[in-house]
Amino acid sequence: MKGQNKLFIAIIIALIIGVGIGGFVHTQYPGSAEPFSKNIKLLGTVFIRLVQMIIAPLVFTTLVVGIAKMSDIKMIGRVGTKAMLWFISASLVSLFIGLVLVNWMEPGHVTKLPIQDAASAEELLKSSKGFSMEDFVKHIIPKSIFEAFATNEVLQIVVFSIMFGVALANMGEEYVQPVIKLFDIIAHGILKMVGYIMWFAPLGVLGAIAAVVATNGFEIFKVYAVYLRDFFFALGILWLVLLLVGYLILGNRLFELLRRIKAPLLIAFSTTSSEAVFPKLVEELERFGCNSRVVSFILPLGYSFNLDGSMMYMTFASIFIAQIYGIEMTLGQQITMLLVLMLTSKGIAGVPRASLVIIVATCSMFGIPPEGIALILPIDHFCDMGRSMTNVLGNALATSAVSKWEGQLEHGNGNEVV
Repeated sequence: MKGQNKLFIAIIIALIIGVGIGGFVHTQYPGSAEPFSKNIKLLGTVFIRLVQMIIAPLVFTTLVVGIAKMSDIKMIGRVGTKAMLWFISASLVSLFIGLVLVNWMEPGHVTKLPIQDAASAEELLKSSKGFSMEDFVKHIIPKSIFEAFATNEVLQIVVFSIMFGVALANMGEEYVQPVIKLFDIIAHGILKMVGYIMWFAPLGVLGAIAAVVATNGFEIFKVYAVYLRDFFFALGILWLVLLLVGYLILGNRLFELLRRIKAPLLIAFSTTSSEAVFPKLVEELERFGCNSRVVSFILPLGYSFNLDGSMMYMTFASIFIAQIYGIEMTLGQQITMLLVLMLTSKGIAGVPRASLVIIVATCSMFGIPPEGIALILPIDHFCDMGRSMTNVLGNALATSAVSKWEGQLEHGNGNEVV
């Protein structure tokens, strides 16, 4: 774990330096803050794009190999059923926690937020529209697997990979062995690339943090203190629930899991992208002792169906916007909203601000001014930090739990955890 600790320390140092540089530019050279932010943000862009470059081939190869190696269709169905039960339960719990706590703390009633120019939300408003079953189906089923690869549509890649993997599993082991071996080699080659790419993470963290602090300064923490306080309190409750369930399933090995995934958690927190740590998470879960076939099957599904932090944020932010505009929603309307979010959110990418598009669409459905998203855009970066980290924790727990239920959770096969 020495290399892992070095990376963790490097990220922490980059985080501190980023805040310092951003604060210096904001206070000493406010006129240069905008161009400075635009340029230094490129460090984060480079890191994110490097990771995005390998997500599609990694999801495809690991998922196909994982399913094809199972060969037992009953096992595929059993593992898939257990995973979906976890995903649906965790999503409902996350949405419910957000709904209860935003109604209890009422941040929209006690906070006087400066009204933002709706133009800042214009791009999001254009890219979102009311929910329709047709759009949902189109989002799940790929028109072309090459288009899905080109646009990094993880859910569409997952659908194709599952069908292709099941087909290979039914063709006889000897016949498909060369194909499986080829994909297995490609998957391991891509995982080898992960080690190289992760050393760009500190630079990405420095760029992302410095940019947002240089632009908004430290005042943003004061202006939105109540909203951030209430949201992170709700996130803390969700973490307690997830960790409690994790402890009931994994026992003391939960703490070993948390040590394993500390760097992915920090990278997700800093870059506001849970997708950015997908390759590293695959590697660490296998080192933790999760069965590689289960990891390659569950984790890609989790990135489409099990974004716990994003789920909780959706109910929290939607009701918050309603509170800001003084719109009172009945219990029935709020429960309906919860169920709509449960459906529409499936398949959202684990990348920055993806959940905001869903929030805008949901607000439009329930008569809440979608322009209200402009109110939370300035602090969404900080909220995204928390929810991205929570997404990573939720997927790590889901994969570990299913491995344990399958009786295929071994002791770590990587370096010993210190």
